[in-house]
Amino acid sequence: MSQEDDAEGARAAAAAAAAAAAAPHVGEGGFEVPELLATCERVRELHAAAEREWGLLQRSACQTAAGRALWGAAVRDPVAGVLAGEGSLRSFYEKMARDRRSSAREVSGVILAVRTLWFDARIEAAVADAAEPPQVVLLGAGMDARAYRLSCLKECAVFEVDFPELLKTKAEIIHEATISPCHQRVTLQAKSLVRVPADLREHDWLEKLRKHGFNPNKTAVWVLEGILYYLPQHNAMNVLESIAANCALARTTLLADFMNKSSLSLSNSGTYHFYSDWPDHLLPTIGFSRVKLSQIGDPDAHFGLLHDPENLFEKVRKLPRSVQTHPDDGTPCCRLYLVEAS
Repeated sequence: MSQEDDAEGARAAAAAAAAAAAAPHVGEGGFEVPELLATCERVRELHAAAEREWGLLQRSACQTAAGRALWGAAVRDPVAGVLAGEGSLRSFYEKMARDRRSSAREVSGVILAVRTLWFDARIEAAVADAAEPPQVVLLGAGMDARAYRLSCLKECAVFEVDFPELLKTKAEIIHEATISPCHQRVTLQAKSLVRVPADLREHDWLEKLRKHGFNPNKTAVWVLEGILYYLPQHNAMNVLESIAANCALARTTLLADFMNKSSLSLSNSGTYHFYSDWPDHLLPTIGFSRVKLSQIGDPDAHFGLLHDPENLFEKVRKLPRSVQTHPDDGTPCCRLYLVEAS
């Protein structure tokens, strides 16, 4: 085993140990609104406007933040609840409570928690392995608060790319959390944070990123968590090809999650578009030379949170990846691939 494998194993073990005792915040006392949401009129106004005006894709950012907040024993994110808003927190809480009452094989949000922890661990590893502090680009950043919670970013320039209205609302909410006496102290962990208003479905997003200070000739870590499958096929490929082109200019690390085709059935409203059954085959064709793929439930994508062997992703993990329908019950073989490429 190489020193690199030893280090990676140690990081995975440490993360798993930290999360092993984690349980979602669905206690006997019922739902509790974070104090800042209950007391700050401006934050309530911002969330009310978002619920009225944002589309499904923008609102999904608040749902993701709600999941991180309610799985707070595993995902340490002090701003997640405030960024989620009361409506998203309450609806997510109710889903989790129903799951626990019915002894569901998986409680809502557990996959999100595992996914978040995997990205956290891989970002930390990529930063540690870089010869110089890398630029960290969060595409489709949503209500992600890594710039405020990951100490490994202390020497890194972080760029958040997302819809203008979402980033504006997020900045205002975090400002309120920063100055509020009733919220735990929120401080920027990254060396710097630049928010880049851009739509990844438009072809000028990379140009806008560069105009905001991103240097394509410097080491970069690209984080695409929970975004690719929301994009149409041609837009998702444009994003991936643009990042791959950067490999020729500087050391580049891509961290992304991919749904397989069967996973598109998880959305009844046609929310998901892009998929790849074989991202480890796709990425080398567009310029990545090294690809490592994991599935939810693998040793580096478990974190002590998956206990039932029959949960949605775990029960298909050991089947051949070419199998689209489970032979035992005829259900779609839904897979979420966690991919690191360079």
